Amino acid sequence: MNAGRSGGNLFEDQGFAILERVLTPDECAELSAEERPAGRSTAGTRSLLAEPWCRALVDRLRLHGPLARLLPTGLVAVQCTSFEKSRDANWLVPWHQDLSIPVAERVDHPALRGWSRKEGATFVQPPEALLAEMAAVRLHLDPCGPDDGPLRVAAGSHRLGRIDPSRVPDARRGSPEVACLAGPGDVLVMRPLLLHASSRATGSGRRRVLHFLFGPPEPPFGLRWRDRV
Repeated sequence: MNAGRSGGNLFEDQGFAILERVLTPDECAELSAEERPAGRSTAGTRSLLAEPWCRALVDRLRLHGPLARLLPTGLVAVQCTSFEKSRDANWLVPWHQDLSIPVAERVDHPALRGWSRKEGATFVQPPEALLAEMAAVRLHLDPCGPDDGPLRVAAGSHRLGRIDPSRVPDARRGSPEVACLAGPGDVLVMRPLLLHASSRATGSGRRRVLHFLFGPPEPPFGLRWRDRV
């Protein structure tokens, strides 16, 4: 099955959509220099939203009409993570949902669980009602073909809510699997509750992605975002 490349109802039904040429290749090259300054060699970081260039990029993405129409009105960017996958920086990701969100500090509330610390930041797993409001925007800086470890999604699985790990095989059987191939400047928009995975890269290229997380301006349960734009 090919990745969905339209918006609106298809996004809500499948839980993802690919928008082509949101940025130009030249704009992606400029972002690459900002995202990976000399001296930083890690395959990924979660703290880019604090960078001025990254905050300016959020504003640029909001001005893209088709992308703006997919994001619910009023959502703010609360995180930007960079990923670079190649044969030298390689990993696989099993099927999962994105259940953790970055917050300013820990809050004691019975609806909140799965507290953790990553790169000095606090993360929590909120109820699925909040996750269902959120959206991820993955901006590709490089071509992402079948050999580059593309994201694979189980289309429509976000409608199942939070899925117990033991139920993931059943959920996958009922949801078509789609490989999300992309070119430089293409954007994948997806719901965090969408089941997704990726394989190791086997080609000679590299797959760099800026992964933005958008959420409501004021999260419930007394939570505050660590960053927001």
